[in-house]
Amino acid sequence: MNTPTFRAAVVRTPSGPDSIEVVDVPLVEPGPGQVRVAVAGAAVNPVDLGVAGGFFHSIGLVNQTEYTGLGWDFAGTVVAAGPDVALQVGSRVAGMVDGFDRDFGTYAEQIVVAAADVAVVPDGLDLITASTVPLNSLAAAQIVDLLGDAPATGNRLLVTGAAGAAGAYVASLARQRGWQVTGLARPGDEEFVRGLGVDFVAHTEPGWDAVADTAAMQEPALALVRDGGAFVGVRPNLGPPAERGISVTAVVTVPDGARLAGLLDRTAAGELPARVFAVVSLDQVGEAHRVVAKGGVRGRYVVQP
Repeated sequence: MNTPTFRAAVVRTPSGPDSIEVVDVPLVEPGPGQVRVAVAGAAVNPVDLGVAGGFFHSIGLVNQTEYTGLGWDFAGTVVAAGPDVALQVGSRVAGMVDGFDRDFGTYAEQIVVAAADVAVVPDGLDLITASTVPLNSLAAAQIVDLLGDAPATGNRLLVTGAAGAAGAYVASLARQRGWQVTGLARPGDEEFVRGLGVDFVAHTEPGWDAVADTAAMQEPALALVRDGGAFVGVRPNLGPPAERGISVTAVVTVPDGARLAGLLDRTAAGELPARVFAVVSLDQVGEAHRVVAKGGVRGRYVVQP
């Protein structure tokens, strides 16, 4: 009797888009507290390019003996549920997986995840769009947690990469926490950034009370923070060293199904941005990575297995 399998995009010896291959993976049934999801869409994120290119292998965060799966967030339909799971088969859900050292990812036809890490997708949101929400919205929410509520004075926040997926979420969520937000982005993105309800700059000078560095500028972004201000980055293992009394932290994005449910609801209501750039098949993942690597893509490529 043949073992059931599903297709997934992986890298064995990472060296960029050309090293991505599609393999057959044995089907696994969900255990206690888990669900198996038929993936309808999986977003392509910059972190995936780092995995495929070998960056995270080179710094010791990936050590897989055979291959490494690609993809962090997804949306799809529950097709099987393990013991002690309230989610019904047929439920539309979205979620993310975390950590680098794993042999599975969301660029796959199916995935088994903890039920607590997924959230039901509201009726007003299609699954392709929903797949772009989990990683970036949760990262943004957790970045804003690190910033905290804006103080009464000294509340000028600069968001680098404000037209990107994570940056746009940070701009929206931080404004709701009382920050006076300005987005730093390319001139062509001014209309989108201002549409988030925040100010816009294409170039800026130092003196900001806080910087949320979603563009991963690192030291140049830290230089924009005033003495004694706050810097929140997106590279927890490679953050710039603290200086001038600046508080330097970095987000470590973790799954949170309960919080994601609220973020999906707000996305469906139009309160938070979600943008799909293009939809590709598993066999087209390499080309999607090439385009994303060139920069300037607004919205996410979504892999539709």
